[in-house]
Amino acid sequence: MSIRTIDPNFHVTGQIKPGAMQDVARLGYKTVICMRPDKEGFFQPTFAELEMAAKAVGIKAHYIPVVPGAITPADLSALKAVLSETSGPVLAYCASGNRCASAFEMCKRA
Repeated sequence: MSIRTIDPNFHVTGQIKPGAMQDVARLGYKTVICMRPDKEGFFQPTFAELEMAAKAVGIKAHYIPVVPGAITPADLSALKAVLSETSGPVLAYCASGNRCASAFEMCKRA
């Protein structure tokens, strides 16, 4: 898992596997945001699988399925809402982390 810091409280990475949630918790994350639609890629775990693994280690999981190249105002509103109710570092993921970073930057400008 290659985590990039976008902001002191917002970090991004590529696809997370359910078995990695313990590592995510050890790194201090209390919130994970999945910005990848289910079935986007082969062998991709579903959000439900990730959510179950996150809950097992005390992490809140949120699902904002952003279509690549098509971030909508509704996606940005959902991201703003999640960020407004969280404290501490948030880890957002998609296929590469790029759409998460883009959505975060768009939220800051909106």
